[in-house]
Amino acid sequence: MRIGVPKEIKVHEYRVGLTPASVREFVAHGHAVLVQAGAGEAIGLTDAQYAKAGATLRPDAESVFAEAEMIVKVKEPQPAEIARLREGQLLYTYLHLAPDPQQTAGLLASGAVCVAYETITGPGGGLPLLAPMSEVAGRMSIQAAATHLEKSHGGMGVLLGGVPGVPAAHVVILGGGVVGSHALQMAVGLGARVTVLDRNVDRLRQLDALYSNRADTRYSTAAAVEEAVLEADVVIGGVLVPGAAAPKLVTRAMIAAMKPGSVVVDVAIDQGGCFETSHPTTHAAPTFVEGGVIHYCVANMPGAVARTSTHALNNATLAHGLALADKGWREAMRADPHLRAGLNVALGRVTHEAVARDLGYTFTPAPELLG
Repeated sequence: MRIGVPKEIKVHEYRVGLTPASVREFVAHGHAVLVQAGAGEAIGLTDAQYAKAGATLRPDAESVFAEAEMIVKVKEPQPAEIARLREGQLLYTYLHLAPDPQQTAGLLASGAVCVAYETITGPGGGLPLLAPMSEVAGRMSIQAAATHLEKSHGGMGVLLGGVPGVPAAHVVILGGGVVGSHALQMAVGLGARVTVLDRNVDRLRQLDALYSNRADTRYSTAAAVEEAVLEADVVIGGVLVPGAAAPKLVTRAMIAAMKPGSVVVDVAIDQGGCFETSHPTTHAAPTFVEGGVIHYCVANMPGAVARTSTHALNNATLAHGLALADKGWREAMRADPHLRAGLNVALGRVTHEAVARDLGYTFTPAPELLG
């Protein structure tokens, strides 16, 4: 199969779909890999390294899309990229379709077969291709919060960990999953006072056992969320419903009642965000102020540490990518129900139930297209 790796074009997105090491694996399996010149230059992955790994360099994205049977990316395709997709072409990347009707409509019209990293499941549960970026985003959320609490960045002028004689900031984390647990690790490490809310009591027990008296755990109800948010200096939104739009846990009224200069970091923004006041921002303009509260809602947070993120992502995506290339998407998905869960759009049909429900499309179960 001919595998295409275009350069990412989202604002300040420097990650790349395949590293030279991953290219070498595809070539060893008998596939041809076409890489757009300069695709990895920003993070030190040179064209010479790709060529040495066996890739063929192409001068632009147009030629990569035109020649490749399978496109491997990082972020959801932008409008110019959607226009280059063709019927039956395989797209393997993050999609986050539920809050994005425009992208979904474009992918349906293209007739492409679109496999989303974020809905591929794992044998032990969880979302193994989403996890590495959630780990990065969870850790980064505390860095972002600490920075924007500073007065020079518009915050209330509070040091996250405090100093002797002065209280630490209160960090509230909504969701105790991958994002929440990594945010918790960073916040505790910096000396913040931390409260984690989740509806999974077993998960709260695990976090309590790990952090004992260094963090408070609370069962998440509307009342508990409101009480915690109004006491917080920082709120991290890390909730996830796989494939579906994130629930709006924090209302506009709650935001208006928060402390002026407090910070919210909406890591769930890729799925629409869990704050009613959120809208996507970019690394070029990462924040906005609503109700006196600083909102950090960058939709591709891990892109800021693109080298780390690229290698972590490739560790997770390579095996499924090779299966798709080696067997073709139909056979690969017949053989692996976890990979099949990643099929979101195919040949003009929506094949993920949560996406179909949230956007009002007819749901076509994947097995109907697999034969």
